[in-house]
Amino acid sequence: MPLKKNQDVEMEITGVTHDGDGVGHVEGMAVFVPRTARGDVVRVRLIKVKKSYAVGRVQELLRPAPCRVEPDCPVFDRCGGCAWRHVTYEEELAIKRDRVRDSLQKIAGLFVEPEPTVPSPRVDHYRNKAQIPVGKEGNTLLVGFYARHSHRIVECVGCRLQPTGFDRLLAAFRRWVEQSGVEIYDEATGKGQLRHLYLRSAQATGQRLACVVVTRFPVPRPELLVRLLREAGAAGVLRNRNPAATNVILGDTCVTLWGRARITDILCGLRLEISPLAFYQVNHDQTEQLYRAVGELAGLTGREHVLDLYCGAGAIGLTLARRAARVTGVEIVPQAVEDARRNAALNRIGNAEFFCEDAQAAAVRLVRSGQAPDVVVVDPPRKGLAAPTIASIRALSPQRVVYVSCDPATLARDLAAFTKGGYVCRRVRPFDMFPRTPHVECVCLLERSMKE
Repeated sequence: MPLKKNQDVEMEITGVTHDGDGVGHVEGMAVFVPRTARGDVVRVRLIKVKKSYAVGRVQELLRPAPCRVEPDCPVFDRCGGCAWRHVTYEEELAIKRDRVRDSLQKIAGLFVEPEPTVPSPRVDHYRNKAQIPVGKEGNTLLVGFYARHSHRIVECVGCRLQPTGFDRLLAAFRRWVEQSGVEIYDEATGKGQLRHLYLRSAQATGQRLACVVVTRFPVPRPELLVRLLREAGAAGVLRNRNPAATNVILGDTCVTLWGRARITDILCGLRLEISPLAFYQVNHDQTEQLYRAVGELAGLTGREHVLDLYCGAGAIGLTLARRAARVTGVEIVPQAVEDARRNAALNRIGNAEFFCEDAQAAAVRLVRSGQAPDVVVVDPPRKGLAAPTIASIRALSPQRVVYVSCDPATLARDLAAFTKGGYVCRRVRPFDMFPRTPHVECVCLLERSMKE
């Protein structure tokens, strides 16, 4: 009998999607049920029925799975930040490894068994960055995080992913919003000024930057904003202009209102200065484990030329410079390149140079100049590598490519392109860079085939 909307069914959850939905089957049809766990037996009301799948809502948990735990966040069911607060951490690590394996097999046709997911040293309060949207519902100010699959803001105080010091900054920011009369940006109309609060912290030094993201300068009552955020522990207060109708959080212009324009952190023994626009991994302790793995897979002996594409503030390249003859870093964000050069000087590293350039253009330039690197390290954004960039890297013919990825799907797509071009995928190691969220980081080793 065909399934119908509003029908109640009993089912066992036999699998999960990467973003936290459980999956079971009724009458041969896949039914997706949010916030369920593998092994749950549930009574579900079907709220959507399509030709090939259905979506249900739990009416009753008949038998909980052994891996199920009570969520420790009061807004877990509404907030879109976390996906796995209802299962044990061991189950989360297994889910993320399975996701990587499935992506490699289904997208790339690669049957390389991922290594066990490396657990994060911290499961809570690990993030060093928060991008907090601001909105209104009627006359009510909303400051929090987006609900799942939407831009509806869920109020959240004491987020377990963020450092505890962020709450003080957030409370100070709210007071400024309420007292300054700043107009809240409306995505639907494009009107208004205030869009986001952007926070960044350094674990080693405790420094925190607070940056308000607005559609235009100046901001009202900047002296009040500075005073409140200083009292709440900010080491620097900045404003960022983003007038575009876009989901991208930050614009390309930052102005310091008071204090520091960068935070200083210590990572893998390096002293690093990080500006708001520069990429920096959000989980300090796990990043140290990840970068040690990059160095291990790079297999450096002290004689190699390393090309570090998408280098951000230079963290990966500078950690590798100790064991390489030469490091060339490439990044398209000018502020990040400035940070990378500053960090090389700060750590007295003389064998690393950094260029503000598109990754593909840099690879083409090196091909034409005959400066072939021995090892290429790539850490691209979630969208992965463009096909011409992969072609240019292959033209450089490095012995090894170490690929750091935050998205298993685009990673698998790109690995398939490399393997078709003469490279063999030797190792894939997942890292839980983002505990309790759907995301998983990977580091992979590609080696040039001896047949090439």
